Amino acid sequence: MRRRALLAGAGGLTVSALSGCLGTAGLDEYEATPAGVDPAVREETRYEQTDVRDLVVRETVGFGGVSEEIVVTNYLTEHEKSISLGPFGSVRVAAFVLLTSPQISIAGQAFNPIAEMSTRELVDLLEADFEGINNVEHVSDGEVRILDQETVESIFEGKAQVNGTTVDVNIHITESVQTTNDHLITVGVYPTQVGSSEEENVRALMGGVVERTD
Repeated sequence: MRRRALLAGAGGLTVSALSGCLGTAGLDEYEATPAGVDPAVREETRYEQTDVRDLVVRETVGFGGVSEEIVVTNYLTEHEKSISLGPFGSVRVAAFVLLTSPQISIAGQAFNPIAEMSTRELVDLLEADFEGINNVEHVSDGEVRILDQETVESIFEGKAQVNGTTVDVNIHITESVQTTNDHLITVGVYPTQVGSSEEENVRALMGGVVERTD
């Protein structure tokens, strides 16, 4: 279940929405701030922050006979946890990921499509860009509170390849909430067999989100 550039496709959508707009406003570069989880919540749930990665999307666009490079920098903050999988031993197969993407508004009009994407659209990006996850099916919808904002949380089931073996996994994904300057979504993935404990942990991580990682 090895990640590539998780949800990098969403960054590409951002650039498409901005084409022909940023340059004319003198705004050709935007950067998000990497979000995180309160250290006390990480310790309680035993998830370790393992990586903070930028997803830089560059595209040259033409407008009014002038070509210009548009740069949008998104951030992924990744957390992992080892889960016992019987004969495979303890494997880092549970993950909690935060994606931040910059809020962009020109003349009162928002241009970042992540803000409008449903969990179904977001999980389609996840399935396409998270190596080894497939056969994703919707299970349920609910609400969760992140950064004092209510947002939709959806649960999906899927299959993941772990050490050459297919494992059933649960996937939690939330619609966008706003930080001070960014849009933020969360993704939690863990083996279905440990759902009784990890579902609660994922929700605790969502409730422990902070705008800036330590």
